[in-house]
Amino acid sequence: MDDRVRLSRRIRFLLLAWLRRSRSGRIEFVRRFGYKEMTKATEGFRKVIYSNYHGTAYRAKLKGGEVALVKELKAFDLGRDKFLEEVQLLGRLRHRHLLTLGGFCTGRKRLLVFGNIENGSLKEHLNDPLKTPLNWKSRIKIAIGVAAALEYLLIFSSSDAQIYDVSVNSCNIMLDENFTPKISDIRVNRHTQSHPKTTNDACSEGSCADEECGNVIFQLGVLMLELITGQSSDRQGEDLIEWVQHSCIANSIDKMIDPDLGNSYNSRELQKVLAVARLCIKSRYEPPSFSITHVYRYLQKKIDVAT
Repeated sequence: MDDRVRLSRRIRFLLLAWLRRSRSGRIEFVRRFGYKEMTKATEGFRKVIYSNYHGTAYRAKLKGGEVALVKELKAFDLGRDKFLEEVQLLGRLRHRHLLTLGGFCTGRKRLLVFGNIENGSLKEHLNDPLKTPLNWKSRIKIAIGVAAALEYLLIFSSSDAQIYDVSVNSCNIMLDENFTPKISDIRVNRHTQSHPKTTNDACSEGSCADEECGNVIFQLGVLMLELITGQSSDRQGEDLIEWVQHSCIANSIDKMIDPDLGNSYNSRELQKVLAVARLCIKSRYEPPSFSITHVYRYLQKKIDVAT
C-alpha cells in the first residue's frame, strides 16, 4: 500500500478518535437570548436574508454592535427537548468556514443565533451593483473554503450517529469582515439516523453513491458556476446550468465569465474550476465516482491560493 494512503488513513483514524472524545467534553458557551431582544435586533423579523425548507434567516444587529444571522426554525413540532438537543449538536461544530452558533431563543419562535456576517451574503456581492465586485482570488478562496467545510461536516458526522443536513448556495454563504466564507444553513438530519455511517463514509472517502451526498456535490458545482458567472440560481441550479450549457454550445467561454472580473483572472485556473463544476453537476443525474474530499484536495493542489 502506498505510504501516502497509509498516512491519510492514519490521520483520518486519529481525527475520528479525537472527534468521538470531544463529544463528551465541555460544549462551548451558547447564550440564551430573550425574544424581545431578538425582535428588536431583527427589526421585527423584517430583515430577511433567505428562506427555505430549513427555515428563515434574518440579519440582526446585537447589542454589542455585532452583525449576526438569526435563523427561525420551521420544525416547531420537534419539541423543546429536541430543539435544545439540536442546539447542543450544532454548538459542537467548529470550523473556519462554518458560522458558529452563539445563542438561541425559545420564545414564540425557535431561533438560532450565529455570529459575524459583517459583509452579508455571497449573493449580495455577486448581484448587487452597489457592492464592490469580488476579485478572482476571493472567489477561489470561497470555493475552496466551502469545500473544506463540507469535508469537515462529513467526517464529523461519520464519527457519531448524527448527520448534518447542509444546503449550499450563494444566498446562504455568509462573508465575515475579512470576506471569509461561512456556511450558514446546517441542520441535524433526524430522518437518516438509522443508517448514518454508510452515508457519510461514502461521502468522505468512498464512491459517494448515496443520493444525499450526490446532492451536496451537485450544490457545490452550482456554487462554483455562480462564482464564475456572477449569476445566481433561482431554480435549484437548473436555470444556471441551462444558461451555461447554451454558452458552451456557442463555443464561447467568455460569455460565461462574470464581466465584473474583467481580465483580472487566471484563465487556466478558471478552466480547471469550470471542469470541476461540470463534474459535480453530473452528480444530479448519475452517482459520482468521487467524493467531496477529492474535490477539496484537487482544488487545493491545482489552484495556488492559500486558504
